Amino acid sequence: MLDMPAIRRRGATVAVALLAAASLLTAPAVAQPAADPAGAYVDHVEERTARDWVLHVYSPSMDRVIPVEVIRPADTSAARPTFYLLNGAGGGEDAANWRDQTDVREFFDGRNVNVVTPVGGAFAYYTDWIRDDPKLGRHRWATFLTSELPPVVDAVLGADGRNAVAGMSMSGSSVLSLAQQSPGLYEAVASYSGCAQTSSDPGRSYVEAVVTLGGGDVENMWGPIGGPGWIANDAALNAEKLRGTTLYISSGGGLPGPHEAALGGQVDPVDLAVLGSIEAATAQCTEGLRRTFDELGIEATFSTGAQGTHSWGYWQDALHESWPILAEAIGA
Repeated sequence: MLDMPAIRRRGATVAVALLAAASLLTAPAVAQPAADPAGAYVDHVEERTARDWVLHVYSPSMDRVIPVEVIRPADTSAARPTFYLLNGAGGGEDAANWRDQTDVREFFDGRNVNVVTPVGGAFAYYTDWIRDDPKLGRHRWATFLTSELPPVVDAVLGADGRNAVAGMSMSGSSVLSLAQQSPGLYEAVASYSGCAQTSSDPGRSYVEAVVTLGGGDVENMWGPIGGPGWIANDAALNAEKLRGTTLYISSGGGLPGPHEAALGGQVDPVDLAVLGSIEAATAQCTEGLRRTFDELGIEATFSTGAQGTHSWGYWQDALHESWPILAEAIGA
């Protein structure tokens, strides 16, 4: 999952960056164009199986085609809701993704929901960058995810327009901001091991470290550090915009738990320390968000505890635990 020797070589800065970085045969293509008012359209569809598709969606804002993995509902005789499930810092471009690291396909077998996961956006925080980056390129992910993609998904998949979104690590921060920027788009949001406080430390330091890890210039994303762009994307400062949305927020406390125990002592102590320290930091963010919600009287379900490191076994657990809450909100 993580290149721990590389972490040790790069030292503590990379350990902080991994707050988000922990998350990185086809049948012939079938043309199925569908356009939305913003000009996005499906370039082609790969049908791996009847329920496992890849939509290749042209994004006008990024001027490129984005692969979008889809798990189709078990029963497509009626319109179904959509669950957008975002990857972490690798953007699904590496092996650290939901499909390779969890039971997501088996878990949604028999469930009547479209599960939609874009591939791309490594180190980009699934946000709109104010300018193109020499290393990371053009990123307008908030526009793509909230304006361009949903109408195309609804049209091509015959979805019913009811949506939920979830993310882990880097995208665990992003999903809260996406919901704030597009009121009414998502009935429910789940954040696993994210950090909402992106304009103040420690969250600001995490964002800087993650983007730098990818070789990008963080000021190309939201402008001068601590400036208006950072404040606008701070989900804690903008928490009022989440009122009325079904919310699930989870984080471990950093101590080894059942997933480490299952490995029978085969976890490298240094690896364990790094993953534990990252999750302890997200726990700090989560408790801060809980206090903010309590002060504002915003309802949310929090799932926290002393055990749990920054790793896929716990994100799979969080997905399983949060799903009944999300499913009820979207009628899945």
